[in-house]
Amino acid sequence: MSQAAAGDPLRPLADRMRPRSLGEFAGQQHLLAPGKPLQASIAAGQLHSLILWGPPGTGKTTLARLIAHSSNAQFIALSAVMAGVKDIRAAVEAARAFRAQHGRPTLLFLDEVHRFNKAQQDTFLPYLEDGTLTFVGATTENPSFEVVSALLSRARVYVLRTLSVEELTALLQSALIDAERGLGAEQLVAGQEALELIARAADGDARRALNMLELAAGLVAAGSGRELTVAIAQEVASGGLRRFDKGGDQFYDQISALHKSVRGSDPDGALYWLCRMLDGGCDPLYIARRVTRMAVEDVGLGDPRAFTLSLDAWGAYERMGSPEGELAIATAVVYLACAPKSNAVYVAMGEAQADVAEFGTLEVPLHLRNAPTRLMKNLGYGRDYRYAHDEPDAFAAGERYLPDGMPDRRYYRPVSRGLEIKIGEALARLRAGPVSKGKKA
Repeated sequence: MSQAAAGDPLRPLADRMRPRSLGEFAGQQHLLAPGKPLQASIAAGQLHSLILWGPPGTGKTTLARLIAHSSNAQFIALSAVMAGVKDIRAAVEAARAFRAQHGRPTLLFLDEVHRFNKAQQDTFLPYLEDGTLTFVGATTENPSFEVVSALLSRARVYVLRTLSVEELTALLQSALIDAERGLGAEQLVAGQEALELIARAADGDARRALNMLELAAGLVAAGSGRELTVAIAQEVASGGLRRFDKGGDQFYDQISALHKSVRGSDPDGALYWLCRMLDGGCDPLYIARRVTRMAVEDVGLGDPRAFTLSLDAWGAYERMGSPEGELAIATAVVYLACAPKSNAVYVAMGEAQADVAEFGTLEVPLHLRNAPTRLMKNLGYGRDYRYAHDEPDAFAAGERYLPDGMPDRRYYRPVSRGLEIKIGEALARLRAGPVSKGKKA
């Protein structure tokens, strides 16, 4: 064990291995490669307020520390989970005192910035305006929805990406051989296969990868050995769920990918995203509801059986649970992906809703009104209504069903796919027939 680790045995490996410079930083080359704007500003020590948006374990806190260090700035860290306005005011006073004493700036880092409400976020604004603070916020949530616009306008957003298996494997290898901060002093040996297994299980999270490596090292030491075998790596990696933030961006990104795969008639892509969501712990009943929406929005009358099958799959999961019910949902997903697509009803409804909003509360034409009383009949309710069943082909050609004062409309336009081919042909045949005058109801 290294002296640093021995002096603080409770300090986890992930903390000991925090990068001390950009050269040690794992991943994020789209931001930190030479010549990139963020790298250039850090290298030049130019402070500016920013928001770091990315999944856990991608280096948001470490990057904020490196920015403060490169700018010779005081670093104050707060967590929105525990901090409040009182803590912000204390940080402001500390920043003013530091500037007065040392003539240097202060970088205030706020982790989980999305946990602050609007009033709390607005507290920062005057201190950013007068230069008292440089603000760096970290969030796993989409800043467009979670950060107030006034703060967003004063800070540049940088998106951090999950680390690849290759980047995580290299990080694990560094921790394995680093005698000062890592596990090098323990003489631990690990093969490439074992490290890659841990890297894959970490699912893009550097902190998670290092924590699993430290756990594996403990298991090796408990067995009085030196080799981190594949079997030990499998033991520490088992049970880890892939990243799936219920209610967050990843949740909606994945359901969007599932929906678009179904719409794009790709059953393989649809099954992959379905399994990703189930694997991450998504409620199958939520998926079943969304699949039913896909059936009516994207398949529609191209194949009406898709709607019935989706409802059946939903009911099957409610009655059987997992795993049988999940297979029913998967069956519906594949069927929808392979079915002929039509959004004609979806588009038609949108156009009709737009007309409802535009034309307001137009009167129902008298001939379409019901007349259950003598008074209503005397007022003309139902007069001249043509009973469609008494007309040829049960179609009152030329009859008008829209309100007076509205132009004629053709909201529903069947597509040339699936059942709607026949629906379109039937409507065209009826509309092309002669205008008839049938029996009045």
